[in-house]
Amino acid sequence: MEGGGEEGEPLQSDALVKMDKIVEDEELRSLLIPDVKDLPSIPPSAVESNFVRYYASDFLKPGHDQYVYRHANGLCVVGLAPSHVALREEGGVTAVNFNVGKSDRSEMKVTGKRKRNAQHFDAKTSLCKVCANGKEFIVRCCVKGSLLEVNDRLLKQPDLLNSSAEREGYIGIIMPKPIDWPKIKDSLLSHEDYKKLRGLS
Repeated sequence: MEGGGEEGEPLQSDALVKMDKIVEDEELRSLLIPDVKDLPSIPPSAVESNFVRYYASDFLKPGHDQYVYRHANGLCVVGLAPSHVALREEGGVTAVNFNVGKSDRSEMKVTGKRKRNAQHFDAKTSLCKVCANGKEFIVRCCVKGSLLEVNDRLLKQPDLLNSSAEREGYIGIIMPKPIDWPKIKDSLLSHEDYKKLRGLS
């Protein structure tokens, strides 16, 4: 009888270990695999996942709405907001010109980790001109900082502004100084405030 009891103990112990393992697996599963009921009906886009979205409404002129998408590394992607007047013109944007008088932004070449040749601009500095329905609209930097890149694809594919202004149709990338960002942020609208202002869903 004693021998039977001794043999039974490991069996009971094994059962408890298995139960603990099942509980652990269920807890891990609940952490790794979200409940379908908790998932959004539409998954977040890459922009929503990787950037905090800000907006400059009526920037220097009525209807000149631009976006500033800030990445965690501090880089700011600048472009035309959906409510920008140029995008509402008949036929949409038909041409983009980075030659804004004193210099052609598309010819600027920034090199190396130190971003040599990057030009430092004010928020009101002209970035490019977009043409729509025979009219020209000036697009501004909106952010004080170093201009690292402009989207020269727009020279040959201006229609990207009509079809994908917030992604492939971005205008430029600017790196503000960290010390300047709090003041810049205060001058911009949050995504929610922008939607309320423009009556967007």
